[in-house]
Amino acid sequence: MTSLEDIRIARSKITPYIYKTPLIFSDSLSSITGAKIYIKAENLQKTGSFKVRGAFNKLLFSEADRVIAASMGNHAQAVAYAATVLGKRSKIVMPVTAPIIKEAATRGYGAEVCLHGEHFKVSLNYALSQKNYLFIHPFDDEMILAGQGTIALEIIEDLETIDYIVVPVGGGGLISGIAIAIKAISPGTGVIGVQSEAAPSAYLSFKEGKIIFKEPQPTIADGIAIGQVGEKTFEIIRKNVDDILLIDEETMIKAIIFLIERKKLVVEGAGAVALAAVLKYSHMFKGKKVVIVVSGGNIDLTVIDKIVHKGLVSNERIAVFGVELDDVPGALHKISGIIASRRINIINILHDRLSEDLPFRKTRVIFTVEIRNRKHFQELLQDLKESGYSLFKSSIASHMLS
Repeated sequence: MTSLEDIRIARSKITPYIYKTPLIFSDSLSSITGAKIYIKAENLQKTGSFKVRGAFNKLLFSEADRVIAASMGNHAQAVAYAATVLGKRSKIVMPVTAPIIKEAATRGYGAEVCLHGEHFKVSLNYALSQKNYLFIHPFDDEMILAGQGTIALEIIEDLETIDYIVVPVGGGGLISGIAIAIKAISPGTGVIGVQSEAAPSAYLSFKEGKIIFKEPQPTIADGIAIGQVGEKTFEIIRKNVDDILLIDEETMIKAIIFLIERKKLVVEGAGAVALAAVLKYSHMFKGKKVVIVVSGGNIDLTVIDKIVHKGLVSNERIAVFGVELDDVPGALHKISGIIASRRINIINILHDRLSEDLPFRKTRVIFTVEIRNRKHFQELLQDLKESGYSLFKSSIASHMLS
């Protein structure tokens, strides 16, 4: 089993090839949660995630000149990059559902990419069947674990007396490496894992005391959407991890937006789950010194656009409402004046003149507006009602009208 000494050796080997990522104290997060919050920003690591640590450690100890891996994206990029730097050929098997940005980046790092299967498990089995390559497992490998554990050594060097380290969990490689090092050096520090509700294998296995397969559901945390925790990692998790928490999609979205808005950090869904857990379960961490591991930043820009819009709606910064107006000149100008009087900005306007149930010379107009908060929006709705406008609910953010 991987030891603290293995992790220290890994660090001595991989240091020339990776960054020592910053540990950032967050005043805003500390104020919100009542804890002292530090962010270990592995999204700023080479290839955009922690995975490059394990990849270099595995490849530096291997004489094979052809390697293969299966991955949803971050492990793929890490193996491709490490192999190219070390003069090895790499082939990466990815599910056809892998994010385009991660597929493109993997090719850009010099790998041959093979898209195979709808789910990671299918891609993994296919990669394992390719006997002419050395297989690089994304998490269930002692050399990989040792590489990932170097994160803990950096954290301990930069910060004393840590109460909790909160870590994303997919197959368990990251948390296993970190937990081995932390419990060996600072056994009083709690190690808390976080999984998406859509892919809870490690959570269920931890609670039941045995490995449980759970087919992942769609999630923005695609980097940890693994159907089954690893066999090696599960044993380490059972012995060294204090708890595993589940987090929902909406809280993950809020965490991504918070990191973009307040910390200027672009983070993928899997990278944001640790922060999401601290926000959702803040009572657990109040008054404690907490390190959040932000594991990666490889997020598709089109996904960011959707997340930001959805998050702004969820945070009550954007609202949508509809009114029925006379389809005559000046009608839109009049209602726009009422909206402007509340210092509310109109983002978008849609007209519907063709619905069968609309009376002749009437139009339905749907407004998307920028607001300060729910109270601000409710004040606008009251103004519109008092002015005689008939409001109807929109399919977007209709909860705001309740």
